[in-house]
Amino acid sequence: MGSEMCIRDSSYIFAVIMCVVTMICWGSWANTQKLASKDWPSQLFYWDYVLGLLIISLIYAFTLGSNGGLGRGFIEDLSQASSDSLTSAFIGGIIFNFSNIFLVAALEILGMAVAFPVAIGLALALGVLTNYISAPNEYATILLFSGVGFVIVAIIIDALAYNRLPSSNDASKSFGKGLLLSVGAGVLAGNFYRFVAQSMSVVPTESIAMEAGKLSPYTAVVIFTLGIFISNFVLNTFIIYKPIVGKPTTYSAYFNQGSLRLHMIGVLGGFIWNTGMTFNIIASGVAGPAISFGLGQGATMVAAFWGVFIWKEFKEAPKGTNNMIAMMFAFFLIGLILIIASRQG
Repeated sequence: MGSEMCIRDSSYIFAVIMCVVTMICWGSWANTQKLASKDWPSQLFYWDYVLGLLIISLIYAFTLGSNGGLGRGFIEDLSQASSDSLTSAFIGGIIFNFSNIFLVAALEILGMAVAFPVAIGLALALGVLTNYISAPNEYATILLFSGVGFVIVAIIIDALAYNRLPSSNDASKSFGKGLLLSVGAGVLAGNFYRFVAQSMSVVPTESIAMEAGKLSPYTAVVIFTLGIFISNFVLNTFIIYKPIVGKPTTYSAYFNQGSLRLHMIGVLGGFIWNTGMTFNIIASGVAGPAISFGLGQGATMVAAFWGVFIWKEFKEAPKGTNNMIAMMFAFFLIGLILIIASRQG
């Protein structure tokens, strides 16, 4: 009994470490958009980003997802998957794509230090709630939702800090639009994860086999990414010609105006984000979907760090704003610690 508890504890610690990797990846991918945005419309960047998501998911599926002594290889897993599992992961991809298109537009308006805390913080609150409802006995309710509460306060502080920046009337209108896009992105992002989690089998061990019809984490991520890729032909095509932010563009511009460097920056963004997703989905089998998703949204702190200290998005803010930013980081950190501690059993 004691040795089983030790193994379970060490597995949970490893799952938390994987969620920290997710946090870094999800909080850093948007730097690639910032790098490309001066020379490349966000709609065209987004196609490269989605291609990066698809390529890296297949690389992981045919390497890490096809080796090892436990579970099923990618092709074997795909061939036995039920239509319900495939559909669930695919729907998760479509919902995520809607969310991410809104987030990319919000990033252009508000920057990383504001769009991320609002969108991803809201996604954390909703995602933890929806995943908690599916398995409430796995979590210490007070600790879990206290952690979510601290995160929500951090979001409010961040929005108030942004409001202190000097702005014109046009900028004020843009702030309202960016905030609305961030909220929309957050609501959608808070609901995609449960569909992917529902498609997956329990984590196999020497005594527990994978569930028939369910997907391995690697297969689930591939199907999820296919949902993004296929829906992008409709969603991003519409945005190319009727953009939320910026000017319309064309598919011919994607092939004729984009340099190899610009295309690779977008693909790199997809590699970074889906590496985080893969780690997070694997960790959810041990930590539970509510905790793994919640910890992944600590990406907000990482993104805010990039926005504040690297991109200097608050350099024109009045005195005292830095104290508010410090409070935001502190509340986020406390919230994440409480979420980690909420795991039971």
